Amino acid sequence: MKVSLLLFALVACVTSEVYFEEKFDDDTWEKNWIYSKHPGKEFGKFVRTAGKFYNDEDADKGIQTSQDARFYALSRKFTPFSTEGKNLVIQFSVKHEQKIDCGGGYVKVFDCSLNQEDMHGESPYRIMFGPDICGPGTKKVHVILNHKNQNHLINKEITCKDDEYTHVYTLIIKPDNTYEVLIDGDKKESGSLEDDWDILPPKKIKDPEAKKPEDWDDRETIPDPDDKKPEDWDKPEHIPDPEATKPEDWDDEMDGEWEPPMIDNPEYKGEWAPKQIDNPAYKGPWVHPEIDNPDYTPEPNLYSQKEICAIGLDLWQVKSGTIFDNILITDDVDYASSAISNLKSTQEGEKKMKEEQDKAEREAAKKDEKKEEEEDDEDADDEEEKVPPVEEADHDEL
Repeated sequence: MKVSLLLFALVACVTSEVYFEEKFDDDTWEKNWIYSKHPGKEFGKFVRTAGKFYNDEDADKGIQTSQDARFYALSRKFTPFSTEGKNLVIQFSVKHEQKIDCGGGYVKVFDCSLNQEDMHGESPYRIMFGPDICGPGTKKVHVILNHKNQNHLINKEITCKDDEYTHVYTLIIKPDNTYEVLIDGDKKESGSLEDDWDILPPKKIKDPEAKKPEDWDDRETIPDPDDKKPEDWDKPEHIPDPEATKPEDWDDEMDGEWEPPMIDNPEYKGEWAPKQIDNPAYKGPWVHPEIDNPDYTPEPNLYSQKEICAIGLDLWQVKSGTIFDNILITDDVDYASSAISNLKSTQEGEKKMKEEQDKAEREAAKKDEKKEEEEDDEDADDEEEKVPPVEEADHDEL
């Protein structure tokens, strides 16, 4: 048994593949990535940097959006592969160090038909995955799958991170047609591709021949037929104010016939309605019977992508500053997990450096404020010195 398990582990290790990995380790990255030249779009440039705060400046360098209110369209191709019979893992890190207000932080995965120099928002893709933020109402993780040239959005809400530190997003699609979405290695959502996307028609539909019986009573309560309205129930809602008196200067000929103002009637009981009792004929809510959907056909290979050949960043950002790094496409879940083993150290280092920067900025602001106050005091003293003294009158001249 142990030998079999060992052999299985060795075979899995040998067959696992890393299809694409980009860490932006040096400035040669631009030789491999291609900017779109699609007409009619004002595109921004990426710059390689670790940003304003980091844990290890060299290791933490990625590519950062550098211009506000710009589209970004950048892609890279690699050796094509199929996911037939394999996991698909898409993973990358995002750092919104600019406190992003509106902009994308996702990636798109393409087949080989992508025209890189003409990539734009309508370019067909196979998968779109990652965070998207716009105002307080949109802070979600997109998971969009293309099936038969139609894009399908996940029907679950997955909340993304919106702070200023590095976070890693991982999508795992498995050959059993299940998936997982992880953030920083923690599972945030999982389930079935068929259940969580409207890719296939539903298995069951309401029977078009079935109709609710005419005598079906789904009222839980009914008015009590024995309940009668009391004879003294009906009272007017408003009555003339009994304490009001006609003003002494009221002239009927000039002002018209005087009428006292109206007030709420304390005896008014509202509109009468019989009390409710349990309905003895109640049958419960009617449930529409379902039948097998004739348009439904199961697809055992729903997970499968025949060809994956490129990855791209196709974004709009109002405020630039997002850093993308550590892009990975593989079929090895364990390798993807090990690739982010130092994430916690990265986040702690970023937070520590940013806290130091924030403290230094606060202290500098206090110094500037104090300096301005001192300068204002000096200016006030100078003004007082410039004012000539007032000469007092000679008492002998009075």
